[in-house]
Amino acid sequence: MATITATARKPAPPGILTHRAVRKLLILALAAAILAPIAATQWSGATWPSALTVDVSEPLGKASDWIIDNRDTHPLFLYFFGHVSNIVVIAVRAVYLALLAVGWAGVTAIGALVAWRVAGVRLAAGTAAAFLACGLLGMWVPTMQTLALMVVAVLASVAVGALLGLAAGLSDRMDRVLRPVLDTMQVLPAFAYLLPVVLVFGIGVPAAVLATVVYAAPPMARLTSLGLRGADREVLEAVESLGSTARQRLLTARIPLARKELLLGVNQTIMMALSMAVIASVIGAGGLGDRVYQALASVDVGAALAAGIPIVLLAVVLDRVTGAAGERLGESGKSPVTWLYALVVAAAVALAGRLAGFLDWPDGWDLNIAEPVNRAVDWMTAHLYSGVPVVGGTADWAAHFTSWVLNPLREGLQWLPWWSVLLIVAALAWLIGTWRTALTAVLAMAAIGVLGVWNPSLDTLSQVLAAVAVTLVVGFATGIAAARSDRFERLLRPVLDVFQTMPQFVYLIPVVALFGVGRAPAVAAAVVYALPAVVRITAQGLRQVDPAAMESARSLGATSGQQLRQVQLPLARPALLLAANQGVVLVLAVVIIGGLVGGGALGYQVVFGLAQGDLATGLVAGAAIVCLGLMLDRVTQPTERRTTQKGA
Repeated sequence: MATITATARKPAPPGILTHRAVRKLLILALAAAILAPIAATQWSGATWPSALTVDVSEPLGKASDWIIDNRDTHPLFLYFFGHVSNIVVIAVRAVYLALLAVGWAGVTAIGALVAWRVAGVRLAAGTAAAFLACGLLGMWVPTMQTLALMVVAVLASVAVGALLGLAAGLSDRMDRVLRPVLDTMQVLPAFAYLLPVVLVFGIGVPAAVLATVVYAAPPMARLTSLGLRGADREVLEAVESLGSTARQRLLTARIPLARKELLLGVNQTIMMALSMAVIASVIGAGGLGDRVYQALASVDVGAALAAGIPIVLLAVVLDRVTGAAGERLGESGKSPVTWLYALVVAAAVALAGRLAGFLDWPDGWDLNIAEPVNRAVDWMTAHLYSGVPVVGGTADWAAHFTSWVLNPLREGLQWLPWWSVLLIVAALAWLIGTWRTALTAVLAMAAIGVLGVWNPSLDTLSQVLAAVAVTLVVGFATGIAAARSDRFERLLRPVLDVFQTMPQFVYLIPVVALFGVGRAPAVAAAVVYALPAVVRITAQGLRQVDPAAMESARSLGATSGQQLRQVQLPLARPALLLAANQGVVLVLAVVIIGGLVGGGALGYQVVFGLAQGDLATGLVAGAAIVCLGLMLDRVTQPTERRTTQKGA
């Protein structure tokens, strides 16, 4: 009897109702059973009810009118924004004139010598070849215009980002205050930055530089804060024990320990500044971006490619030089005397070029690639665009993808009742995170409806979901192949490097040539842009799986496929989730730019607001994109629980 009683008192085996995910779904089902009938009765219909929207167009229109009316007379514009604009114009013009004064030979020599000093002979040769290629393509002057804009914008972005990062790294309160601001700055699409600065500064270089600073400063701020907060505690304690002040600890310990993060921040700032400097061509920034934009507007793929190649070369060179500087930091390198030699050689080359009359790139050295590229595009249009036997042409693929995937997905999302969309978002966010994660995602999605852009946002969401699905399928497969084959990984690395350094704008060139205009080309550009990050993170996650676990699986006779499915993929789950999250964020960024090539939805509204100076349309669409990005981030990125029970 005692045995029976003891057995009866044992706890029952865990059932399905004790599973955390099931409990969450039951709670959501109960809430839906109570709230859904109320919502359906009060606000019937699938779309967001007009009674729950807030019209912000009137106050934003009044603000826009006030800015336009007072831009030339109000003291705020005359004595503050006017001075800022003049300083920017003078700085960019000074750098541009200095580059022209040095001449093409001097600029090439200086670039090559800096690359040699930082990273060695191979990168120096590549840098010289990149600058010479810009000249051969007939883009020397636009390249110098873009480079001058970049120099000023990067210096300002690094200064602003370092100051913000310093404040966030030294103060927990400032870190909490700045975090949502930096999140918004990074999620807000690039085009949305352009509209407010155009209203304040007008069309031209000042607006382009300041929009670039706002866009490119957050990475510097984040990495500066990360570096300061991640400084070795033992070193800091040792410095403090010597009686140093807080300022001395900052200058002698914290900042030197954070040098690698600071250089990485500079690298990321340069890449984002170059991307934004190209996009800012639509507001009169000039340079290479303007050539690309004008060529895209006239669907001149050859001219767009001729301007796009120098952008890619410039991005690759800047990325390699700053990346090499970060990797070699702290190594015993060349003595400071070599800098003097490099400067002397660069000055001698510049002087020799000036005396020989080699300031301007010789016209006879230009290579016209626009005509052969356009002929190739015409051939592709005639032979690949449509009518290819069996497989069909690229236009057919785009049409099928639109009719079979994009249209049903958009119509399905817009058919769902608005409250069911919020419920699905809450379920997905809560299943992989906490109730706070779910609440944030639901509020972000609800804010889209309140702003009155529910249907365009679901249209954009359908494009993002389709692009993310393709990106993850191709990216995971390619990442797995790269992780399992060193040879394939080596062959793939330069391709990924080029793709990752190309500005977003440039991706529109090949997709327009292959697919024409529409939503499918916007999705294709987003897929190509997001693939490198997904492939790299996937391959790195699989390669970092514990070797002991792999050896144990092999010792038990597991096949290669079993090792992948049962060991590598489960252990690399955090990296795969991170890859999915980054894929979503990157896809969203380019789908919005796809508004320039017929992507429609929120991207079109942002572009339309910029073109028409319509602050209400542009900013509302930009705010909706921020909310969409916040929701997608919360739904795709698991939140670690601080305790075992709270937040579950």
